[in-house]
Amino acid sequence: MTPTPMFPLEVAMLPGEQLPLRIFEPRYSAMISDCLAGDREFGVVLIAAGREVGGGDMRSDVGAMARIVEHTSQGGGRYRLRCELGDRFRVTQWLDDAPYPRAEVRAWPDEPGTPVTGSDIADVEDAVLSVFSLVASARDEELPSREELLGSAEPGQQAGERLYALAARIPIGQADRYAVLAAPSASARLSVLQEAVETLRAMVEFQLSE
Repeated sequence: MTPTPMFPLEVAMLPGEQLPLRIFEPRYSAMISDCLAGDREFGVVLIAAGREVGGGDMRSDVGAMARIVEHTSQGGGRYRLRCELGDRFRVTQWLDDAPYPRAEVRAWPDEPGTPVTGSDIADVEDAVLSVFSLVASARDEELPSREELLGSAEPGQQAGERLYALAARIPIGQADRYAVLAAPSASARLSVLQEAVETLRAMVEFQLSE
């Protein structure tokens, strides 16, 4: 199995998201140079503890593949990148960090589970809009349209993919984002997102009550 270059971040990235990056640390400059000479892909995982710069971090074992779609070399090993997040994976083994973080990974598509219907997703969207409405009302602002806030399902998009896209638009914490990413099935992802939205609503109601 060919090792996969890995980029640990302090953010849990979700499939379908855009990822802008500014590269300057030597080990990641070497990684990006190798990626650009190859398939332009690397894995992204959440740092469970520690920091991005300098190493010594603890890394999560579920992530998503990033593909470089735009890049600018700024000289001296510095790059500006725009990446798109794609398929989810599990890390099966972390390898030595020399010359940069690497791991053996296995693709992890959604597992079978209880079907998630359009009605299920609409219910979550309604709950999210209700929270946004609370905030807009408190600020005496007009709420943007449903599509502007939450986007809309793309043709052929699976329920699990739509839930990723929805989660990316909601101001939830990194632990909740990672729970969405690591949910084994679309139905499990739905449950995680429902709980995250309930937590968000409780936080908003508490803050508005003060």
